[in-house]
Amino acid sequence: MMSDDSSTGEGMKELLVKWIINSTALLVVAHIVSGVTLDNWMTVFVAAIVLGLLNAFLRPVLIFLTLPVTVLTLGLFTLFINAFLFYMAAYLVRGFHVSGFWQAFIAALVFSMVSFLLNVLLGSDRVR
Repeated sequence: MMSDDSSTGEGMKELLVKWIINSTALLVVAHIVSGVTLDNWMTVFVAAIVLGLLNAFLRPVLIFLTLPVTVLTLGLFTLFINAFLFYMAAYLVRGFHVSGFWQAFIAALVFSMVSFLLNVLLGSDRVR
């Protein structure tokens, strides 16, 4: 069975668009939220990748493990999971600094809103 190069190219294009959206959202967060700093452009791109990987692989596990708390709080506990992942990304990426958990909490909210708006405006999450 042969692979379709056009679908592979399309997938790579979507991944690149998501990476640019996340990088842009991270820059907006650094400008809006005091206590969040990025040392240089390379840090922005690396931090966007790390955030994406943490959200793709670790977030589902954390949500599953904290499911009873999440249900009891009507889903609000996921905001704390997002903040924890944002804080963890800052811990993992040299040059990405978050001064405290509450700054990470606000930054995660802003990051989610900005990336959602950019996804809607650019149509990167279109239905196939």
